[in-house]
Amino acid sequence: MAARSQYEELARQLSAIGAVKRGLARILPAECPGGSAAVLTLLSQYGEMRITRLTELLAVNMSVTSRHVAHAVDNGWIERFPDPADKRSRIVRLTPAGHDLLGELSRRTTEMFARNLPDWSDEDVGQLNTLLSRLRDSFSCRSLVGCAPGKHSGDCRTGHSDDSHTRTPV
Repeated sequence: MAARSQYEELARQLSAIGAVKRGLARILPAECPGGSAAVLTLLSQYGEMRITRLTELLAVNMSVTSRHVAHAVDNGWIERFPDPADKRSRIVRLTPAGHDLLGELSRRTTEMFARNLPDWSDEDVGQLNTLLSRLRDSFSCRSLVGCAPGKHSGDCRTGHSDDSHTRTPV
C-alpha cells in the first residue's frame, strides 16, 4: 500500500485535472454541451440502452439524463423508441448524425491532446491510459460488487442491474 502522503498528492493531482476537463469543454461545438457529448459517447461505447441504464452510467439523476437525451434527440443525434420488453420504458440509440458528431468530437479531442502533449512519447501516453483505466476500475468494481483490492478481474462488473440493453459489461 502506498504511503499516506502519496494518496494526498494523488488527490491534489486529480483536483488539478479540472484544467484538462476545461480544455475538453472548450473544444466542444456550441450546440453540443458536455452532457450531450457524454450521452453520445456512452451510447457509442455500450450500444442502445434504456434511459434508466444511461442514468446509471452517467451517475446523475433521471431528470438530468432526460434533459441531455431531449437535447440530443432535438438535434437528431439519438433516437428514442419504446422498449419491446416493457412499453413503459424507452430505449435510446445513436443515429447516423450522432455517429458523425462523435467522429468530429474524437478528431477535436485528438488534436487537442496532440497540441498539448507534443513532448509526451507514445509510451508515456500509453502508461497514463493504463493507469487511469486501472484507477477507474478500482473505484468501479469496489462500488458495484466489492472485489478485493488487487484482485480485479474485470468480471466484477458483469452482474450490474439492468444490463439487458447494453452490448458490453460496464
